[in-house]
Amino acid sequence: MDIYWDDNGQLTAQQTDLLTRVVKAVIAYASIDDAAEVSISLMDANEIRALNRDYRGKDTTTDVLSFPVGDELTIGPGHPLGDIVICIEVAHQQAEEYGHSFERELAFLVVHGMLHLLGYDHETTVDEVEMCAAQDEILRILNISR
Repeated sequence: MDIYWDDNGQLTAQQTDLLTRVVKAVIAYASIDDAAEVSISLMDANEIRALNRDYRGKDTTTDVLSFPVGDELTIGPGHPLGDIVICIEVAHQQAEEYGHSFERELAFLVVHGMLHLLGYDHETTVDEVEMCAAQDEILRILNISR
């Protein structure tokens, strides 16, 4: 598993290690080859808002965006899964709002983003229930709770 980081030095070594374990746990949960590649970037609110506007037509700041490469049928060894972009400011705000650590919020956002890269979505109630169950199970396996 290759993870490419673009965090401008905003993550500590411990946070990077945690998120690496999170990515690996999602890969194991999905039973896909761990030779895949993913890019994780941290951006500020203005940057992620511009991406959200340009790629999703939503002119608002969001917590996480995922940009899959191909579809779930093309996932394989050495194949790039895609890019995950996290808004550092929103992650801090949500951690405070939900009453848990910043690290827990980052872990959740990476799980959420990874599942999107693997073809999960939450467009329908059925899909949302399935995605939430997967998120909860992966975080449970990692012993990460609120």
